[in-house]
Amino acid sequence: MTTSSTPQPAVDTLEDREGTAFAWYTTLSLKGRRAFKGAFLGYSLDSYDFWVLPLSLVAIAATFNLGTAQTGLLATATLVFSALGGIAAGILADRIGRARTLMVTVVTYAVFTALCGLAPNYETLLVFRALQGLGFGGEWAAGAILVAEYAKARHRGRAVAMIQSSWAIGWGLAVVVYTLLFQFVDQDLAWRVLFWTGALPALLVIYVRRNVTDAPIFTQMREETGRASTTAIFRGGLARTTFFATVLATGVQGGYYTLATWVPTYLKTERGLSVIGTGGYLTFLIAGAFSGYLTGGYFTDKIGRKKTFAIFSLLSGVLILLYTQLPASADGYVMFLGFPLGFTSSAIFSGFGAFLSELYPSGVRGTGQGFTYNVGRGVGAFFPTVIGYLATTYSVGGAMAFGALAYGLAIVALLGLPETRARELS
Repeated sequence: MTTSSTPQPAVDTLEDREGTAFAWYTTLSLKGRRAFKGAFLGYSLDSYDFWVLPLSLVAIAATFNLGTAQTGLLATATLVFSALGGIAAGILADRIGRARTLMVTVVTYAVFTALCGLAPNYETLLVFRALQGLGFGGEWAAGAILVAEYAKARHRGRAVAMIQSSWAIGWGLAVVVYTLLFQFVDQDLAWRVLFWTGALPALLVIYVRRNVTDAPIFTQMREETGRASTTAIFRGGLARTTFFATVLATGVQGGYYTLATWVPTYLKTERGLSVIGTGGYLTFLIAGAFSGYLTGGYFTDKIGRKKTFAIFSLLSGVLILLYTQLPASADGYVMFLGFPLGFTSSAIFSGFGAFLSELYPSGVRGTGQGFTYNVGRGVGAFFPTVIGYLATTYSVGGAMAFGALAYGLAIVALLGLPETRARELS
């Protein structure tokens, strides 16, 4: 008599999921996935609230009769205060936890973005935009660390890079809303409405409050050792790390915010594009940015953090020169150059969350990451203002070439930093 055995269903194990294309996500715990969703949404909406300013600069300048130096100062004020917000959020993340800090930052950037739309004059707008920067800078510091502490070491680069990729989603959403508003609403009102839509991210706090908790590695550290001194990042071996990581962040963000602030104005004033035309050019730039975030995360896990930074910094410097210096007869080429420019300038950022998290121990991880990334952002913020002043003499396109120098600074900074690929968090 023969018997037949019923095949047993395959059991999904962590080992099975390790080799899949989405292992960076599937190997996260349930709480880790919830944290990922909260951080992903938080950063995409953070991006949306940032981009409403660069997209509105021409309309704001017309409303308040501003020059390029004054409009550049709006961007710089945002970034300088975002540096302060990022440092404060890093310290808060080590003090009150990553999830609670995430909620504080989201509410801050949402409220002050909406208030910008009510500004009666340039001075009030400058103050509100600066205060919006406090939340804008803090959100990434909290969200990136939260996900990095849940992720497996071998997949951390890709997991945190996916958080970074949400920047392109928020950017794209802002361009869509901007294009629709400025097509059907007078620009004096359209830019205000665009800012008012920035209040919607505050709803995300409800999800975070109900579903997101800090990673076990952080809660266990707090139970065993208590709070670490925030000055530890300036002592011993961490002091060298803090210095060079800050220089790296300065270079990368100085170059990036040159593009973020001035490309829309450059396309309108020197390429002579309409709102629809500008949206078309930005589509290539944003598509490249999203692809760059994803690809950069892959490279950081495969060839290492430092090599990825170096390769994409070099390419970004070259491409920003080509994008701004090609003659008017090459407009078609400039449009298509937006894809590789967006790709390389964004791929650099893919490794930042993982790299900075791996450079510091749990007790000062928030402080270290918040300080280095955001002081770099604050110093890099002066690039848009410098370009605004240079534009009065050399044109916007000519002045933007200055931003390419920032990427050289980033490459030099790598000489003082260690490789941390696949490093277990302590």
